[in-house]
Amino acid sequence: MPCTQSSIRRDKKKRKLRPGETVRADGRYQFKYQLNGKPKFFYSWKLEPTDPLPAGKKPCKSLRELEKDLEIRSAICPNRDDDTMTVMELVQRYLAVKTGVKPNTRTNYNFVVNLLAKDPFSQKPIGKVKMSDAKLWLVKMQSEGKGYSSIHSVRGVVRPAFQMAVDDEILWRNPFNFEMKGILINDSVKREAVSRKDMRLFLEFLKNDRHYKKYYEAIFILFHTGMRISEFCGLTVGDVDMENRTINVDKQLQRDTTGRRYIISTKTKAGARMLPMTEEVYQCFAEILRRRKSPRVETMIDGHGNFLYYDKNGNPLVAMHWEHYFGRAVNKYNRIYRYQLPTITPHVCRHTYCTNMALSGISAKTLQYLMGHSDISITLNVYTHIKFDNAQKEVELVQQRQQKEMENVRKELEQVGAIRPKIIPFKNEA
Repeated sequence: MPCTQSSIRRDKKKRKLRPGETVRADGRYQFKYQLNGKPKFFYSWKLEPTDPLPAGKKPCKSLRELEKDLEIRSAICPNRDDDTMTVMELVQRYLAVKTGVKPNTRTNYNFVVNLLAKDPFSQKPIGKVKMSDAKLWLVKMQSEGKGYSSIHSVRGVVRPAFQMAVDDEILWRNPFNFEMKGILINDSVKREAVSRKDMRLFLEFLKNDRHYKKYYEAIFILFHTGMRISEFCGLTVGDVDMENRTINVDKQLQRDTTGRRYIISTKTKAGARMLPMTEEVYQCFAEILRRRKSPRVETMIDGHGNFLYYDKNGNPLVAMHWEHYFGRAVNKYNRIYRYQLPTITPHVCRHTYCTNMALSGISAKTLQYLMGHSDISITLNVYTHIKFDNAQKEVELVQQRQQKEMENVRKELEQVGAIRPKIIPFKNEA
């Protein structure tokens, strides 16, 4: 039956209302639609975007804009019946396609799954997770004592899992698309470079200590090559070319939670590199090779043997061993001397090398290669370690160079007579 003029619904401004649109008694516009056989509603104080907002009302989208969002959402998200899967089910679905990852990455995934399994949030249907829910969940984890880095790891899995649901046309938006730093306090300890003074004091202490002097050469090399500790642990005798004075860095030695050692490639493709030896680094490697004692039975790790350092059981040392040596050595120094050293770890050595090389004036691209960074922005972030004293020295050096250049220019001009005073003949006005 065709609609008559009297049956067409209109608002107070005599505008036609579309099917599903009504005006409530309080003046709000309402739109009714069906989702999975159930009625759903949304509301607005405006019908069109150009409508003025009633006095005292909060800004909002117009009803027609909300309808358009719904139309787009229905068009690109036809699988909305699937948004009842839980957060845990979505994460497990996402991890199922993450094959071929490195063992340490798989360990991180397991950590996230175990943490999720204990949290009620994991059973929430993904279609009901709003951005505010996601933010409040992260805030809740931090209030319960979870560290910033742990929460960062969790979000590093959950966020791409929700993005997969968006790509699969199950969800309209990713509720985890926000910056963590805007809602959480970063309480993680920032690893910074140590000063040249602290580095010299620490190395001098190691060199003269009866117990820790056996680690002096290795720690000196870490401070002066910037290698990752897992890269250093993965070095074999064949990687150290004493004739050409180069270090071949093309792998990492790591250990999993069960104690099994394994070899993996460098962190990135750019991590595979050839490092030059300075004279001091060369002497340190010469001493390491001179003192090195091979185990009775050579341990082979994924086809590699002849590592530089072994534990008492004949297994090559891994990062954990060196972290313990660093910690104990720093603690011993601080028990003896009034001047206290800051926390020094193998990775602090890497930061220190990068900072010192940057301060020496080496080009950013060269430093990127030496550090094995895939992205130069990572290398440039080293300048966050440069403090006021470093900046002040740099400015003073620039000023000294400028003064010296000006002095040289003045001398050159004097030599050619360009700045000698003119000789004005004396005139007798008498």
